[in-house]
Amino acid sequence: MQPSDIWKAHAGSSQSGGSGLDMERNGCNHNYCPSPLQPIASAGQHSESSAAYFSWPTSTLMHGSAEGRANYFGNLQKGVLPGHLGRLPKGQQATTLLDLMIIRAFHSKILRRFSLGTAIGFRIRKGTLTDTPAILVFVARKVHRKWLSPTQCLPAALEGPGGVWCDVDVVEFSYYGAPAPTPKEQLYDELVDGLRGSDPIVGSGSQVASLETYGTLGAIVKSRTGNKQVGFLTNRHVAVDLDYPNQKMFHPLPPNLGPGVYLGAVERATSFITDDVWYGIYAGTNPETFVRADGAFIPFADDFDTTSVSTSVKGVGVIGDVKAIDLQSPIGSLIGRQVVKVGRSSGLTTGTVVAYALEYNDEKGICFFTDFLVVGENQQTFDLEGDSGSLIILTGQDGEKPQPIGIIWGGTANRGRLKLKSGQGPENWTSGVDLGRLLDLLELDLITTSEGLQAALGEQKIIVAAAAAAANNSTATESSPVAGPQENDKIDKIYEPLGINIIPRDGSAISTDQPNENMEELNLMSPMRNGEEGNGDLNSLVDLELENSPDGISIALNLGEREPKRLRTDSDSTLNIDLQK
Repeated sequence: MQPSDIWKAHAGSSQSGGSGLDMERNGCNHNYCPSPLQPIASAGQHSESSAAYFSWPTSTLMHGSAEGRANYFGNLQKGVLPGHLGRLPKGQQATTLLDLMIIRAFHSKILRRFSLGTAIGFRIRKGTLTDTPAILVFVARKVHRKWLSPTQCLPAALEGPGGVWCDVDVVEFSYYGAPAPTPKEQLYDELVDGLRGSDPIVGSGSQVASLETYGTLGAIVKSRTGNKQVGFLTNRHVAVDLDYPNQKMFHPLPPNLGPGVYLGAVERATSFITDDVWYGIYAGTNPETFVRADGAFIPFADDFDTTSVSTSVKGVGVIGDVKAIDLQSPIGSLIGRQVVKVGRSSGLTTGTVVAYALEYNDEKGICFFTDFLVVGENQQTFDLEGDSGSLIILTGQDGEKPQPIGIIWGGTANRGRLKLKSGQGPENWTSGVDLGRLLDLLELDLITTSEGLQAALGEQKIIVAAAAAAANNSTATESSPVAGPQENDKIDKIYEPLGINIIPRDGSAISTDQPNENMEELNLMSPMRNGEEGNGDLNSLVDLELENSPDGISIALNLGEREPKRLRTDSDSTLNIDLQK
């Protein structure tokens, strides 16, 4: 099965157990990081000891297809030169994201020896993106070729299968060494104050908090499965804290820290997924290759007032549908595009997508990918601590609505920064998750209009009501007695008089078979099988006398053949039950 076929198979499958809260195998916190390029989650921590929880699929979910991966790369065109130090290849230059990913995957071993990590995009000259397709190679220190031995030099270009080639661009990553404390910067303006609770509405950009961690609400979404629940999307590391049995979310604060309302509890979440399922191709030769898919779905609680929910993004306005990242689309359809975000810490910021599919390896040799690399404009930080979960939105072109492409999950401000331009200081950068692929993985749809929100809430109510009615009917069917005869049944054939005698206090018996004109007729019937006469062997007698009847009337209820009635004496008890066998 080809990687693209694997992707289609997973996309069409039903929700698996991995859709719920993942069973974790390992954890990672701020004190340990797989690689200098490992982005650090940027959710705010209420407690200094709390750290974002990192997880990836257990061994049962890992590739059973290591051989398939090897065959995939082995079947690619052979005889491709490893690199060109002084000349350009003669084939076709890469034009799509897929071209660049295949070239990098083909040369992943040689690139891993020279770099801290890699990404795909355009070559950067003096801090400005060009239109030259390139693989970006991150190194700890960038120096002139003169000061390097030939074995330390990276090739100027790399050629992939079919002769498709691209440039190699070296980018300096100023690594701090040991992790530095995340700066506790926050912006204070009217927009941010509203996101933190001073507005009467909640929506994209609003602050959300669990009992220990706060972050940003990404988008209003609805489930494609089950009761089609309406809720919101944020990062898993914002919503999930395994120190607590219930993963509850609040706005603006949890009850242990301040005022706030209960929004709902995490219904499904994910952290990592294999590269072939995420991208539809093998992104590297390493059998253990995973993509960061940091997302969580929280349906709104039944008692939450959904009239306070807004689908627009404050500071941006109404947004369009998700911009799907097609690997076969031109590189310029994504790289170099301007984006904005609205988060609870830094508010509205603007940046540029400088690279896609950032790859890095941890100390154990496991390969990780994250989708977007964004740098803020004018050397301004694109996100701050607490902005995790914020939508990354492409600015509209030619009158089009802004389109979300991802959600922020972390940054590297506390481990290192990118030096993109000589003579200027290094810059912070932000990492994000591909929103379209994350929604497909969690089986969610984005809601972008108030009309769409009302329609989704109405659909949810109908489905919930139908499910409740079906449950009630099922319960009633299980507990109901056998149904009686229909109205058009012939009662006289299946019923007979019970033989009830009404005995006045004077002792004279009056049979109900011959009603007295001074008495109301009592017509009590007992069921019998059709065509079956009464059982003459059954001589049971039950006498029920009403002592306190205002008219002094006793009622004798006879089951079976009637017997002559004896007169009631003062020594008789109020209730006599005679059973004759």
